Amino acid sequence: MEKILIDDNSDLFNKEGMEYKEYPSDYAKIRLFTLLLVSSAPSRIKETNLLEQQISELIRNGIIHGNKYDPQKIIKIWYLFSDKEARFIVEDQGEGFKEIKEWNDFNHKRLECVRKQDNKALENYIAFRSKNSKDSDGGNALFAALEYWNAGLVFNSKGNTVAVKKVFD
Repeated sequence: MEKILIDDNSDLFNKEGMEYKEYPSDYAKIRLFTLLLVSSAPSRIKETNLLEQQISELIRNGIIHGNKYDPQKIIKIWYLFSDKEARFIVEDQGEGFKEIKEWNDFNHKRLECVRKQDNKALENYIAFRSKNSKDSDGGNALFAALEYWNAGLVFNSKGNTVAVKKVFD
């Protein structure tokens, strides 16, 4: 998958049969929240920390970018694990990721540079920055997420809810 989708009607937003948790936007507890969620996954799909890392990034992005570290705001998480798949929906109380189209355009150009092995041009596509970005932002977690969540990565139209799915062989 090479782009983030925006689709309020995506099947990935179907919460039927999923577990539900909500957590305060406590940055110091992201690792704990992640471990609590991943502990219920079958050992076959835990993949030496990759699943944990990706889930942590989803929670982290909601706390940092969505809820702006506000401990009064919560992160809502729906999740489902089986031997064959992992599904997550993460919703924050923020204004939403507004630059999805720009991020997709940037990523498309970045991937073209990689395919063409144009390392000089690739220097222009190291980190995605928007007017709302901080120096530590760069979209790197999203680059990895598109590869990891091989059955979909979709945002709602507001941009404050993301749904992802990974299918395991």
